[in-house]
Amino acid sequence: MEPPKLILASVSPRRADLLRQWEYDFVVVPSSAGEIHSDDLSAGEVAQINAYREARAVSKKFPDAVTLGVDTLVALGTRLYGKPASLEDAARMVSELQGRTHTVVTGVCLIYLRGHRQKMFWEQTDVTFRKMTPEQIRHYHAQVNPLDKAGAYGIQEKGGMIIESLDGSLSNVAGLPMERLQPELASFGILQIAAH
Repeated sequence: MEPPKLILASVSPRRADLLRQWEYDFVVVPSSAGEIHSDDLSAGEVAQINAYREARAVSKKFPDAVTLGVDTLVALGTRLYGKPASLEDAARMVSELQGRTHTVVTGVCLIYLRGHRQKMFWEQTDVTFRKMTPEQIRHYHAQVNPLDKAGAYGIQEKGGMIIESLDGSLSNVAGLPMERLQPELASFGILQIAAH
């Protein structure tokens, strides 16, 4: 019996790169679901709800596949940071995070409609930023596009310029906690290409 195919319901090139690096066969089908933001929910709850909404919207069109929805947020205490609306917003975010430890939370949802299966979880990693001047923040943002990244930064793009240390999964900070995701995908019959 053919295992269910994997669909990534995200246009994030970093998530697609991680799945490729871990040798998964998948297709990208962007989700049209809008993201929610709520001060009444934790970062993990918001990220899981958004991941579910993404996966659900795509899985209804492809019930025979396993759909992977993902949402990543940056949290500093109870304050949540999504993608910045502008370069000014990006500079404000990194300025607020500089010299401090924040948490990167990624919510994940796997849905296989035909098999009546669903799994949701979230992973977190603590990240400490270096202390930076406004000039250093501008220099960093001149080298990377902060507008498509939660918290206005990417660990995989010049992360050494701004990150002092991290505690937890590196792939989670990049947007997809592969160490946790791999066994969950296997439980849905999605195996790495090399493992076939």
